[in-house]
Amino acid sequence: MGPSWELLLLTAALGATAATRCPAPCVCDNLRAHVLCLNGSLMAIPDTIPELTKKLDLRGNSFMVIPAEAFLATPYLTHLDLQRCKVERLEEGAFRGLGRLVYLNLASNGIALLYQESLDGLSSLQQLILEGNRIEEIQPGAFGHLGSLTVLDLRGNALVYLPDMVFQGLQVLRWLRLSHNALHVLGSEAFAALPALRRLSLDHNELQALPGEALARLEGATRLDLGHNPITYVAEEALAMASLRHLFLDHASLQDVAPDAFARSPQLRVLDLRENQLQGLPPLAGAGGLARVSLDGNPLLCSCLLRPFHKWLARARVQAEGACSAPPALRGRSLDSLKPPEMRCGRLRPRPSPTTSPEQPRAGGSRQCPWGCVCSPDFHHGSCENRDLREIPRDFPGDTRLLDLRRNPFSTVPPDAFPGLKELVSLHLQSCNIRVLHPGALRGLESLVYLYLTDNHLSTLAAAAFEGAPHLAYLDLDHNAFTRVPAGAFRLLPNLISLHLQHNAIGELAEGDLAGARGLRWLYLAGNVIRHMAPAALAPTKMLEKLQLEGNHLSEVPTAALRGLPALSELKLSRNPIKHMGHSVFLPVASSLQRLYLDNMGLERISPHAFTGLGPKIRSLYLESNKMSNLPDMSNFTGLEILNLQDVPFHCDCQLLPLHRWINKLNLRVGATCGSPAEARGLKVKLSTTFLTCPGWGRGEAGETNPNKTKAASKPSKKKRSGKSPARGFSKSKA
Repeated sequence: MGPSWELLLLTAALGATAATRCPAPCVCDNLRAHVLCLNGSLMAIPDTIPELTKKLDLRGNSFMVIPAEAFLATPYLTHLDLQRCKVERLEEGAFRGLGRLVYLNLASNGIALLYQESLDGLSSLQQLILEGNRIEEIQPGAFGHLGSLTVLDLRGNALVYLPDMVFQGLQVLRWLRLSHNALHVLGSEAFAALPALRRLSLDHNELQALPGEALARLEGATRLDLGHNPITYVAEEALAMASLRHLFLDHASLQDVAPDAFARSPQLRVLDLRENQLQGLPPLAGAGGLARVSLDGNPLLCSCLLRPFHKWLARARVQAEGACSAPPALRGRSLDSLKPPEMRCGRLRPRPSPTTSPEQPRAGGSRQCPWGCVCSPDFHHGSCENRDLREIPRDFPGDTRLLDLRRNPFSTVPPDAFPGLKELVSLHLQSCNIRVLHPGALRGLESLVYLYLTDNHLSTLAAAAFEGAPHLAYLDLDHNAFTRVPAGAFRLLPNLISLHLQHNAIGELAEGDLAGARGLRWLYLAGNVIRHMAPAALAPTKMLEKLQLEGNHLSEVPTAALRGLPALSELKLSRNPIKHMGHSVFLPVASSLQRLYLDNMGLERISPHAFTGLGPKIRSLYLESNKMSNLPDMSNFTGLEILNLQDVPFHCDCQLLPLHRWINKLNLRVGATCGSPAEARGLKVKLSTTFLTCPGWGRGEAGETNPNKTKAASKPSKKKRSGKSPARGFSKSKA
């Protein structure tokens, strides 16, 4: 296929405009004030972008950090796309000067934390897309400058906790998307500052009870998505949302619903309870506006116990969707086809009484604050950042939930360093010159979820280092001095979900290093010097979903260590010196793997059977910047959404014909170019004419010699994909 339609249009526009400075390798459309710098190797924001640019598309580059005032030279920007740019950090004031920007897309990067000033200066922003990052925490005030924002997308991050007033300043926000995180704690005032919110998406999280107190602040919300959460019971008057019309509680773990559960949501029209564990429902008192209840996929027991609900449906004229699972005589019958005499009672086991939902603790405590620090009663936030403190201060308010002690030269953290802080959820100790974390240092921090110890000098941890913090879920030890994983330190952390040990000096992963980390889902080991992984090194982490090993010294795929990881969906091996890839190297994780990173390795040869077992589940495959000249058969990779083959010197002879044919059938921009022979060097594999003389070229190649026919044949599938977000990869244009 030829160049993408975007590039063709922009190139044409360039010819019709006066010459304007345009940074390489970008394309500038001066008529529409658009600049595209797609899927390149830019390491920094270009400083020669035309000042009058309105739309800037930088997808697929490698910026890592967006520095302060990075876009001061382009004050007229209205749209900025930074998807898939490997961004890990937004410096405070990164977007300062972009007062006209209305759309900012930062999806599919590696951002882990949003600070208070990260988004400063975006007073006109209407849509902010942060989907698919690693955001573990949002500091209160991070969105305080976004007074025009209407859509905030935080899907697919690593959020566990939302503090009070975290969305303060979003006065006109209408849709908040928090799906596919790991949320299990919401502050009672988490949504208190969202007067215009109409839709809240909380599906695919870890909520065990309906967060009624937090949701009661959303008086104007009309749609609430809570599906795919492990909620077992909806208690009396659990939901008080005056304007709610659509409630989705599908695919949860519901076993019972109280009769007046929705009595304080009088506008409720649609209630989706599909795929739960409900044997029945009581008449729903107070839900006078209800029009439809969906109960498909529940084990409904159509006995006399269901008669009151059945009669209520008829009396209230509510449409019910669902079918009986028992008794056998009624199995498969729809609810609306039943007649009361058919619903008989025999000998039935009594249903266990549901337990009441756990209440969230109420904040309390005095308002004292250590000298030189700032304590916010509204946010339950204490900060002593960069105060040159030599000892950890005490006497913070007892209801403090976030404590920021960054950039102080503490050197050590003594035992019982944080007395009286039973409600503390997030503790920041980055860049504090810490060399020793004493046993019992965190004693009493029974609510602690996040602990940041990045950029210190820790080289070892005692087995009792985390004693007293049993709910710790996110532990960040990046940029320390560890030469091996601190074995034994994780036995006291049964709830650990995410472990960061990036950019240390770890040389191997040994058996027993991760003992006790049985709930670990995400393990980050990039930027170490790991040469060897013991076959049983990952054995304790049977729930592991992400394993990031990029930038180490592995010389082969650690196949043996991957055994026993049935949930692993992402594996990063980028920038390891793996030159050869043998047979079936990914077979242990073939049934679950979705994203595989094999780029920038100097890979010279891939066995024809290297990808045995991999197939339709693979969504993303990164092979760019390697040295092989051919690839094994990947025709069964039918679910690919991203395939990157840039900067690979393919030898475009007849042996490459199967790859040429396969690439031609993909609706992806893969970037594959010929490195040889000389007459084809630099040409796209799709367009090379060296295949025309190959035996069998005519079979199945109808129309391929005519670029126009190929382009026409691809249009239907291109149209089919056009509704997908550009975040899905290279699907906007052809290779």
